[in-house]
Amino acid sequence: MTLDDGKLPRYETELTIPFHDIDMMQVAWHGHYVRYLEIARCALLDALDYNYPQMQASGFAWPVIDLRLRYAAPVLFAQRIAIEARLSEWENRLKIDYTIRDAHTRKRLTRAWSVQVAVGIEDREMRLESPPVLRERLLAWQEANQ
Repeated sequence: MTLDDGKLPRYETELTIPFHDIDMMQVAWHGHYVRYLEIARCALLDALDYNYPQMQASGFAWPVIDLRLRYAAPVLFAQRIAIEARLSEWENRLKIDYTIRDAHTRKRLTRAWSVQVAVGIEDREMRLESPPVLRERLLAWQEANQ
């Protein structure tokens, strides 16, 4: 089976902004957005059955080497948000694109992306290509989601 790059995985998760994430203006502190992205990324990786425990078991760490966020509108206390994580690149690195929206109005609040690379756990060497196990997981996901 050939991997269809036109049908890469995406996953959306929702959460409510807790009190401990906000400042005195009831706006979520910008640094918390990284945690929101991580929640969405882990949900996406769970859907692929290749989250951090499976990565480690396959002999690879996948450190984040780049992360970008663009804030369009603030996230507020008790606001319900939807975070979509979409795999956009996989052959040489994992690039995941994110969109944070208000869960009810669907207004876009933030866009972001992260890049991770495969690093061998034993030799600590960065791989210039993603390991075959990632391709296998993507093929399995596509087969299950046809």
